[in-house]
Amino acid sequence: MNDWQKKSPLDWETYLNKMVKVAAVEKLEYEGWVVTVDPVTASIVLATFLEDDKVSISVVLGHAVQEVVILKEGDDEMRQRLSSIFTPEESKAYSPEELEKRKNSLKTWLETNHIPVTEQSESGGRLCVAGVLTIDPPYGPEECSSSNEIILSRVQGLIQGYLQKQQ
Repeated sequence: MNDWQKKSPLDWETYLNKMVKVAAVEKLEYEGWVVTVDPVTASIVLATFLEDDKVSISVVLGHAVQEVVILKEGDDEMRQRLSSIFTPEESKAYSPEELEKRKNSLKTWLETNHIPVTEQSESGGRLCVAGVLTIDPPYGPEECSSSNEIILSRVQGLIQGYLQKQQ
């Protein structure tokens, strides 16, 4: 186990949102902004910003890391840019009123299409479809969960089609 792997998550946290140079085995070097460090494997996820607002992501496996040198501190703008890399475009905060409207609209649409749906009021507005699938706020295909893969896939497809028609 190398020195990097022996560090604690609190030590690794000091590298977040900073430009670093990573020296790895076989004399390889990587440079980029630290997005995160995996606490289990000590692997470093680096982001490099290219032209055209594209991002290159590199992962340096923890066992290969020999040395990490901080080159530059990140400012608030860089922190925001790094945190938005893995956030979906359509991801946004909804007001309670918007969530209620989305829930009621989806519930009505499912009922209109003869799909049995109930609302689980004790669980913060979760919808339950046919007793085997749940849909959490904000009520998109990604928020569906079920142990039945076939039902999950079909309901996600229906919701995706419904949302596309809404736009």
